[in-house]
Amino acid sequence: MTAGTGAAAGAPAPRERRIVLWRHGQTAWNVEGRFQGTTDIELTETGVRQARRAARRLAQLKPHAIVASDLRRAAATAAELAALTGLDVVHDAGLRETYAGDWQGLTHTEISERHGEEYLAWKRGEPVRRGGGELETEVADRAAPVVLRHADTLPDGGTLVVVSHGGAIRTTIGRLLGLEARHWEGLGGLANCFWSVLAEGIRGWRLMEHNAGSLPEPALGDDD
Repeated sequence: MTAGTGAAAGAPAPRERRIVLWRHGQTAWNVEGRFQGTTDIELTETGVRQARRAARRLAQLKPHAIVASDLRRAAATAAELAALTGLDVVHDAGLRETYAGDWQGLTHTEISERHGEEYLAWKRGEPVRRGGGELETEVADRAAPVVLRHADTLPDGGTLVVVSHGGAIRTTIGRLLGLEARHWEGLGGLANCFWSVLAEGIRGWRLMEHNAGSLPEPALGDDD
């Protein structure tokens, strides 16, 4: 293939922006194994410590902007990074966790007992409105545009930190990577206060780190 031909010919150079998708710290319902969904649960003392520790690391990335879910567990997590960076946090309800209807507040065991067929269908990976709530694709429909809108305001080489929830982050990553919804489950869950990193390349967004608790390292290899 000669220079100037191929899929990337004529394409604008990537702006080399970076998106850090950061899950909130621990809550009591996390510890109890209860579905939280859009229920507004606050951080535990452990969750606050997790947020402070993670914020010290993420501040080293010198982010240009912070956007967060308006639920307390995400807002409090974002506030720790804001305190270190001096940045204002923009809160957006579009980044809330998946609404899980009647499942919210229940443990997996309780859900299995009360909503057995629906629960099994969800575990099989079928599109299910858990408890009469949202589909994962609907979460991506509201969350991904929020992330992209804020990423578009970044300078070239800029970093956006998005503070959200495990399910909302997974669907957003899947959408930004262009994956079919049936493949989103292939992205493992995030631990409390861990994050994933998307970087902008010539062919779009790329997943560089997933479920990470340390700063991203440059990817050095023949395939990059």
